[in-house]
Amino acid sequence: MAKQTVLGRVTQLAKANINALLDQAEDPQKMLDQLIRDYTNNIAEAEQAVAATIGNLRLMEQDHKEDVEAAAEWGGKALAASRKADELRGAGSAAEADTFDNLAKVALGRQLQSEQEAKTAEPTIASQTEVVDKLKTGLDQMKAKLSELTAKRDELVARSKSAQAQNQMMDAVKNIDVLDPTSELSRFEDKVRREEAKALGKQELAASSLDAQFEQLDSLGDSAEIEARLAALKTGA
Repeated sequence: MAKQTVLGRVTQLAKANINALLDQAEDPQKMLDQLIRDYTNNIAEAEQAVAATIGNLRLMEQDHKEDVEAAAEWGGKALAASRKADELRGAGSAAEADTFDNLAKVALGRQLQSEQEAKTAEPTIASQTEVVDKLKTGLDQMKAKLSELTAKRDELVARSKSAQAQNQMMDAVKNIDVLDPTSELSRFEDKVRREEAKALGKQELAASSLDAQFEQLDSLGDSAEIEARLAALKTGA
């Protein structure tokens, strides 16, 4: 995967407007689930690409460091060879002095080569360092966005469950109407009232029967009194 492609995708996903996407979605929860999967996959891909980019950068930095160290080392060797040549020339050994001067020149050539390689690598290292920094920032933003997506999804699921529970409760309440004469409660109340009326009727009937018995008893008492008075008249009492 090309670094610029990874950087572009990371930047695009990190800047995604979740609320705007949810407003356009027919099923926000499904969309959030899909976004979470996409972000998770893209983060995994981006992490691999960033790791590879960082690895390449560290190799270039190591090579640069070695070139700088090599330049310093060849510089030291050139200096040592030059001093030895001066010492030999001062001692009258011109031929040996020339040999060491030639060694100094070879060392200076290697020094120059190492310095040029180090200098050539520096712009690339700077550019790669900038890319790595941007990729790291983008990854951090994507991870923050993933956390936001997950929180949104959890909130949406909780709200959906709450709404379903409320709707179920309202449907249940709507089906229980105590003022509806056809409802089970009203029919039960009517049955109770009929039973109460039946009990009152029995009580009233029992009371009427008892009154009739007492009236009959009173009537028998009057008849007995009349018979007694008639007997008294006959005996002249």
